[in-house]
Amino acid sequence: MKRILIITGIVLVVLLAAFIGLRAWTKSKSPAATAEINQNGVSVKVEYSQPSKRGRDIFGELVPYGQVWRTGANEATTIEFDQNVIVAGQPLDEGKYSLWTIPGEENWIVIFNRETGQWGTNYDQTEDVLRVPVVSRKRSSVAEQFFISFSPREGGTDMLLTWDETEAVVPILPRNQ
Repeated sequence: MKRILIITGIVLVVLLAAFIGLRAWTKSKSPAATAEINQNGVSVKVEYSQPSKRGRDIFGELVPYGQVWRTGANEATTIEFDQNVIVAGQPLDEGKYSLWTIPGEENWIVIFNRETGQWGTNYDQTEDVLRVPVVSRKRSSVAEQFFISFSPREGGTDMLLTWDETEAVVPILPRNQ
C-alpha cells in the first residue's frame, strides 16, 4: 500500500511539473497582455495572449475564415466594461465576458460570451450574450504579433484587433441610461 502511495505521489508531481512547464512554454510563445482605455465615457479592459505570425499565413489559413477564433492565444480573451455600452450599434450590459470572433475576408463577427476562465478552445455558443458584425480592413504594414488597442472616436472609442495585415474595428460608445 505504501509503495502505491509513493508511486501515485511521484506520478502527480511529474504531471504537475509537466503542466507548469507546458504553460510556461506556451506563455513564452504567446505572452499575456492587457489593453485598457478610460476615455470619452468608455472604460474597457481586455486581457489576452499575443500569438506571433512567425512566417505563417494568418487569416484564411492558421485562423480560418468563417470559424470561431479565440481572439488571441492560450486562455480565452476576456473583456470587461464598468458601464453599459453600445457595441457596433447594439446594447451590451456592464460586466466581464469572454471575447471571440469569426473572421471574414471583409467583415468579422465579434462575440461576447458570459462564460469566462476557460481555455481558449472551449467555446460554448449557448453562453453568447451578443454577436455583432464589424468591419475589417487591410493594413499597410504587417503586425508580427497580435495586439488589441484602442483609438478614441467621437463620443467613444474603437477597439482595434490587429494581426498580420488585418485590423478589425469594433466601435464602442457609452450607453446613456
